Amino acid sequence: MGAGHDHGHTHAPAAGTATGAYRGRLRVALAITLTVMVAEIVGGVLADSLALIADAAHMATDALGLGMALFAVHIAGRPATGNRTFGYARAEILAALANCLLLLGVGGYVLYEAVQRFITPADTAGGLTVAFGAVGLVANGISLTLLMRGRRDSLNVRGAFLEVAADALGSLAVIVSALVILGTGWQAADPIASLAIGLMIVPRTLKLLRETLDVLLEAAPKDVDMAQVRSHILALDGVEDVHDLHAWTITSGLPVLSAHVVVRSEALSAIGHEKLLHALQECLGDHFDVEHCTFQLEPTGHAEHEARLCH
Repeated sequence: MGAGHDHGHTHAPAAGTATGAYRGRLRVALAITLTVMVAEIVGGVLADSLALIADAAHMATDALGLGMALFAVHIAGRPATGNRTFGYARAEILAALANCLLLLGVGGYVLYEAVQRFITPADTAGGLTVAFGAVGLVANGISLTLLMRGRRDSLNVRGAFLEVAADALGSLAVIVSALVILGTGWQAADPIASLAIGLMIVPRTLKLLRETLDVLLEAAPKDVDMAQVRSHILALDGVEDVHDLHAWTITSGLPVLSAHVVVRSEALSAIGHEKLLHALQECLGDHFDVEHCTFQLEPTGHAEHEARLCH
């Protein structure tokens, strides 16, 4: 006595996944990032500034991350098949995971190089560092504006946003350190700024990594309280019990829920399957942001029959 039903709410963009709506903005952010990355590498070499080179290295990972995000959007847009019933939507989550690993690698490298610069100080040219740092700050500000809206809808876009945000803070740290060098001649300001950049990268990355792993491990969506879902279902007329209740996320903007709902036999006969399904859909659709719901309606005692079949 099974019935599958989608409650009809649409939260994913027309492109198929939450990230798809921001494809154009990701492309512009990628172009800006590549341009500034090259400029900062040149400036870092000319000024002998580790902070500037560290920021350029971080922008290189941003460029790679944005490229992976765009590639994942392309893959995720491919249609579902008989064997891949949800298509390739998880490609975006895998791209977010790869971004996390890149960011952790760059953060560790920057911290290591900063310590080495303390051991072996360099003569950093403050004027050039300020100029190139300012270019990076302006460019990152533009990219942040482009990605700000999408960070709420997609882990993939959020990963790109956090990378660019860390870059903007890094550019600010570069400018401050260069101004300190210009004003006081204190060369230690450059590796200190590099340490600050590294320490800004790691915590944000760990938070994104945790959210990404939650999706891959099929944890319940963070805005769905499973105890409340159970309570709402049990509050419906005729519902006696609910079991095998599961909620997970395929990709950003695509939460899924399934449940076996035990209904009293007399209520099932009186109300009918279709009305019960509509009641369940309205119940969850009004209170929880779940894209696809699948319910199996069962008469009292059916769960015991299922258990015997499993043995």
